[in-house]
Amino acid sequence: RFLDELPEDAVEVREAPSAFAWGSNNSYGGSRFEGRHDPFAGTYQTPGWQRAQANKAKLADRSSQGRGPATIDGELVAKSTSAAPSSFSRGERVFHQKFGYGHITDVEGNKLTIEFDKAGQKKVVDSFVTRA
Repeated sequence: RFLDELPEDAVEVREAPSAFAWGSNNSYGGSRFEGRHDPFAGTYQTPGWQRAQANKAKLADRSSQGRGPATIDGELVAKSTSAAPSSFSRGERVFHQKFGYGHITDVEGNKLTIEFDKAGQKKVVDSFVTRA
């Protein structure tokens, strides 16, 4: 590892003719002095390696079709936008599962600024609090 940290002009790379196969084929991986190493160039047959190859193919296919960035499937837990007004108002007492009880000091869309009794001032999305 420390050899990879040396400047390139201070290192001469030589292959060692030994039974341990030092160089790009060793178990430690390639060195930056050996040129560009493609992490997907191996021929492993493990399930994880096959998934990585399939994902690489999907990404290449997606980029060649000119699509936008990849999306992650799942449920949106907290949506923070000022377009939808909150049903809470300033001065209301609320409860948060982690921060406890507090009073709302400001409302901006669905984001609440709350002064909690023990946790201090926090910005919280209104879906994470209940009226106390």
